[in-house]
Amino acid sequence: MTTHKLANLLRPVPSDIEIAQAADDDLIKISPFAAAQGLLADEIEPYGHYKAKVSLSVRDRLADQPSGNYIVVTAITPTPLGEGKTTTTVGLSQALGAHLNKKVWTCIRQPSQGPTFGIKGGAAGGGYSQVIPMEEFNLHLTGDIHAITAANNLLAAAIDTRMFHESTQSDEALYRRLV
Repeated sequence: MTTHKLANLLRPVPSDIEIAQAADDDLIKISPFAAAQGLLADEIEPYGHYKAKVSLSVRDRLADQPSGNYIVVTAITPTPLGEGKTTTTVGLSQALGAHLNKKVWTCIRQPSQGPTFGIKGGAAGGGYSQVIPMEEFNLHLTGDIHAITAANNLLAAAIDTRMFHESTQSDEALYRRLV
């Protein structure tokens, strides 16, 4: 996580994408970060340089360790400035880690595509309080967008085919095949 000192903040505030791209140079890669947190190399599945899925085998390996606390942010009405679930979750994590010196892990899900394609507000936060790299967070967080796209296209093709056949074939031909 990159923290900008107040002396480094620019006025007027640059656009969200300018801030995100300027901070990209300061990002910590996921593999050394995971190792520093005590995860073994075979317990993470990297998706690029900055994100990974953590294997459930970690839970079994650490079963004898004291349990931590689990905070779930399931729903929130965004403020007029757009602070919603992601901003609240990241803010809680930063407060627990930086101000209360707790060991914190934050798991967030990929935002819906509405914010990504400009149908509603941004999904990665904004200004100096955003999740970066923004493009990875919005489009490729779970690593399975391509599988979802393929499944969606297959379903659309099946529906189109069904509609075509229903509009061009009679019930008699179908009845002869079934009986």
